Amino acid sequence: MTELFWNTVHTVNAKGYTKEQLDVWATGQVDLQKWNHSLQEHFSMVAVDDGVIVGFGDIDETGYLDRLYVHTDYQGKGIATAMCNRLEWAVQKDIVTHASITARPFFGKRGYKVVKEQQVERQGIFLTNFVMIKKR
Repeated sequence: MTELFWNTVHTVNAKGYTKEQLDVWATGQVDLQKWNHSLQEHFSMVAVDDGVIVGFGDIDETGYLDRLYVHTDYQGKGIATAMCNRLEWAVQKDIVTHASITARPFFGKRGYKVVKEQQVERQGIFLTNFVMIKKR
């Protein structure tokens, strides 16, 4: 999953971010213990096709949709939609996500509204994302 995360960020998100921004977003140095704990605490799912992890996502009990990533080669095949449908179903509260420039249109089509644009700092580099909410 961490390899899929790195590859997706560095390919799919390259349209909206500089290489410097991508490098601090997905450094290749993931804290596996922290990710494992987070994924176990949240409602998490992994999409697999013929033994290949093609996507993953998670949402916590408060309705915060934390991660939603789809393998570069599987973009546009409905995987994110199917996973997002299931993640949204898992909680009966308003859902909030911090959508990348790339993901903003996807969430917008799903009825999420931008609450605010924000600049997130990582290692002294700023990345734009959007706090988006889907009301229940």
